[in-house]
Formats: sequence, structure tokens, C-alpha cells
Amino acid sequence: MERAQKAQVVEELGRVFEDSGAVVVCHYAGMTVAEMSEFRSQMRDAGASVRVAKNRLAKIALQGKACEALAEHLTGQTVLAYAEDPVAAAKVVDKYAKSNDKLKIVGGAMGPEVFDAAGVKSLAAMPSREEVLSSIVGALMSGGANLAGAIGAPASNLASVVKTLAEREDV
Repeated sequence: MERAQKAQVVEELGRVFEDSGAVVVCHYAGMTVAEMSEFRSQMRDAGASVRVAKNRLAKIALQGKACEALAEHLTGQTVLAYAEDPVAAAKVVDKYAKSNDKLKIVGGAMGPEVFDAAGVKSLAAMPSREEVLSSIVGALMSGGANLAGAIGAPASNLASVVKTLAEREDV
């Protein structure tokens, strides 16, 4: 790899470390091309990405970044999984690692916080951004629905009383 290509890779990795909600570091020794393709496909479906990078270049890219301590996890055959949504990459990696024992979770980072494999699994257990937003919208909408029901209840009750009185007079 030429010097210019290395500089470009370092720049790209630097953007990954800065712009991603979370980065998960895994070892992938022994995975076949088909397994790696399946893993990439699952990550892509979740809105996340996968990057195999040379550890030396990734460590250079980490210099001066908030998650610089992540460099301690960059050993062996390393693959980086990352996404804008802090939980998406961790969820897919955790799920895939359960079905394929060749993918080993080593650690990860979310902003300046660097954590080990257990931390990545805890992150994967958290609800995704979409799940949190839908629960917030549901909570906001339930108050409005209850208020509309309370406002409409007296009119509904009055209508049923009038209907009952009308039925009594017809008898």
C-alpha cells in the first residue's frame, strides 16, 4: 500500500471514529468469505457498516480522538463495526456473535467512553433510537388521547341520556 493510500485510509478511519455513534471492535479469525459477507449484509440492513483495517493505521487514526483509549483493543485480526445510531452496530454484532463463534467481541467506544466486551453486550441490550422515539411519541400521544376522551365524555353522556329519554317517551 502506498503512502498516499495509507494517508487516505487513516483519514477515513478518523472520520469513522469521530462521526459514529458507537464503534465495536471484534476479532474475526477463521471466518469464511461467505460468513463475512453475511455479517456485512446484516450490518447494512441495520444501517451500520463494517470495516476491516490494519491495526497500525487504526491506531494512528485514533490519535487525538475522544476514544483514543480504544487503541488497546486493536490487536489480532480486527474488524470495526460502526453506525450513527449508537445501539445498532452493537445489536447486530452481539446477535451475529451468538450464532457464529468465530466472531469475538473485544470492546467498543461510544464518544469518549471505551468499554470491554461486557460493555458492548450491555449496549446491545439497550433500546435503539427508533424504539426510544416510538415510546416517547406513544407517551405524548396517550396524554392527548386521554384529554380528547375526557373532553368528549360529557357530550357522549348527554347524548345517551337524551336517547334514553326519547325511548321512554315513545313507549
